[in-house]
Amino acid sequence: MQWRNDSRAYGLLSIAMHWLMLLLLVAVYACIELRVLFDNDSPPREALKSWHFTLGLTVWVLVWLRLAFRLGRPRPLIVPSPRAWQLTMAQLMHAALYGLMLAMPLLGWLMFNANDASPRWLWVELPRLIAPDEALGARIKSIHVNIGKAGYALIGLHTAVALTHHYVMRDNTLRRMWPGGHTDAPTGAPS
Repeated sequence: MQWRNDSRAYGLLSIAMHWLMLLLLVAVYACIELRVLFDNDSPPREALKSWHFTLGLTVWVLVWLRLAFRLGRPRPLIVPSPRAWQLTMAQLMHAALYGLMLAMPLLGWLMFNANDASPRWLWVELPRLIAPDEALGARIKSIHVNIGKAGYALIGLHTAVALTHHYVMRDNTLRRMWPGGHTDAPTGAPS
């Protein structure tokens, strides 16, 4: 398998970044959902919240790398070619997903600052972006939570559409992002 994208499939780097981002997003959501199993201010709950932020900021860093890598790189063609409205919807979906991955960690960082805290990412204490402001912190948290809920729908819709392309439309949309699955002939399952 090649490292770089070509007209038939994404390269190994694009594929690895895609699936790594999925794993990180699953971990980010799992950390914040599992925290409710523990008492407020308990060490496991605080650890899950910390991991939620650390993994979320890792997504933020990697998404910038992924966007930079996408610039100037060919995107594999979908065979058979979808209608123009489907391509437009795909672009909107990808823009929404990238927006989610860029906005959510930044909102988390701002929430920390508004609550008079400086978050840490791995071993680095991050700078303050805004001054402490409890009311602003509450508004940012509300936005963060609501966008997070919308993220479930976006990720679910992205998955459902990929599976629909594969099993119903029988095109190569999913196979282009599957390691070694770049064959041109449609099949019933990823290669």
